Amino acid sequence: MTIDEVKAAARKACFAARAEAFAKGQGQAAEILADYLSAHRGRALSGYMAMRTEIDPMAAMAAHEGPVGVPVIMAKDTPLRFREWSPGCALVEGTFKAMVPAEGAWIEPEVVIVPLVGFDARGYRLGYGGGFYDRTLAGLRAKRPTVAVGFAFAAQELPEVPIDEYDQKLDAIVTEQGLRVF
Repeated sequence: MTIDEVKAAARKACFAARAEAFAKGQGQAAEILADYLSAHRGRALSGYMAMRTEIDPMAAMAAHEGPVGVPVIMAKDTPLRFREWSPGCALVEGTFKAMVPAEGAWIEPEVVIVPLVGFDARGYRLGYGGGFYDRTLAGLRAKRPTVAVGFAFAAQELPEVPIDEYDQKLDAIVTEQGLRVF
């Protein structure tokens, strides 16, 4: 089995676990995330607009004291860019039906809330397979220290995420069950 086949099988299992966890609600996850992010007040933050059964970071994004952006996919196989977001700003549908701000300044985050399909106790994440976050984190980290915090349901944890040389490690993971720092 190739690494891509192993990742595809892991994604299938994680999507099922995430859907089940989503149906139960995210509990205090956003509050736990906001508490973690409070140590980064004043720093540029990237969140994301939750889709389908993703855990929703919006309350933590709204509570952040500093600029907040959301990812915009510019093209296949390119890093993400981040458009400034604020509660209530006008949104339009972007690539893959992700909602993005209709207008606003581009920001370069120092702290990135990373959506994911699965994660493990080593701090690795399983994404959707497009490589957007791995590519983006590699570029940001080449310029300066950048904190990547995964945000997920505890049920999305895998015994071990299959990784390759492109996979970027998370600095922390927040779930409805708490915080883990790697």
